[in-house]
Amino acid sequence: MPSYRLRANKGYSVKTVLITGAAGFIGFHTAARLAQSGWRVIGADNFNDYYDPALKRARVKELDNAAVIHEIDIADADAFSELVRDTAPEVIIHLAAQAGVRYSIDNPFAYARSNLTGHLSVLEACRHAKGLSHLIYASSSSVYGGNTKTPFSETDPVDAPVSLYAATKRADELMSSTYAHLYGIKQLGLRFFTVYGPWGRPDMAYWTFTDKILKGEPIPVYNHGDMRRDFTFVDDVTEAIERMAAKAPDFTGEDRPHRLYNIGNHTPVPLMDFIAALETALGKKAVIDMQPMQPGDVKETYADVTRLAADYGFNPATPIGDGLKRFADWRRAHP
Repeated sequence: MPSYRLRANKGYSVKTVLITGAAGFIGFHTAARLAQSGWRVIGADNFNDYYDPALKRARVKELDNAAVIHEIDIADADAFSELVRDTAPEVIIHLAAQAGVRYSIDNPFAYARSNLTGHLSVLEACRHAKGLSHLIYASSSSVYGGNTKTPFSETDPVDAPVSLYAATKRADELMSSTYAHLYGIKQLGLRFFTVYGPWGRPDMAYWTFTDKILKGEPIPVYNHGDMRRDFTFVDDVTEAIERMAAKAPDFTGEDRPHRLYNIGNHTPVPLMDFIAALETALGKKAVIDMQPMQPGDVKETYADVTRLAADYGFNPATPIGDGLKRFADWRRAHP
């Protein structure tokens, strides 16, 4: 498993957590972290073929029975509700989704099923669950669209998405807010900012760049390199999730028990600096292929994490060079 230090003495008794998308990148790391902290971890994943399912099964194997993973589609509401009834989790961490901005242009209905129907299925299961403390679910920094005001704050308007993926994630937030209002389901929505690290997703730029650099192939650099991203190392993401899972949120004085958090490194990195850091981690120069901006893409992301720091005492802070070295070392060991 990932080398998380055992965290069993956190001041809470053993609880059951159900993680959707548990064979995915963030889901796998979250399952590993919570298992090593003493949680009883149940997972759900449909092992779809958006990228090679063999990677997902390798992640599950790496968990080494620390979690029980059920192969189901969360969009199957009856099956997911049955799983929730049978496992009786105190916390549900909903990370399953159809990811990717560019993929949504050619495969829009995959997003409707996974991100809309799937999210509704989770909410309905939570509505009828017994003993559930709260739901934590994945949103995305993509909801900020072409926002030019930086850093991005949870209070910023998010009514102009520039991709279908972003639109589905914003719809998830609105559905969650409605279910919080109607049924009192306590929820935390997490807007992730470009998460990267070992065991990651092969469709992400840091992975494809790594493979192309090692092979001596050109890497596509969009908007001619004039972009910045708030890259967030996966260990920082799981640290935030664990803190949120361990303690039921307090919504005293709020209209509805639903709150959004940016999960980002709050340090935008220029794309060319990112490539330079990756070259250093790999010990090899990149061949650059400058290209125009792609449809659905944005020029900059930048997280304001004031709310996260105030409520949970945590700021993601892994430097890009450190995080990329850890990924590069892992990739060399897992060609």
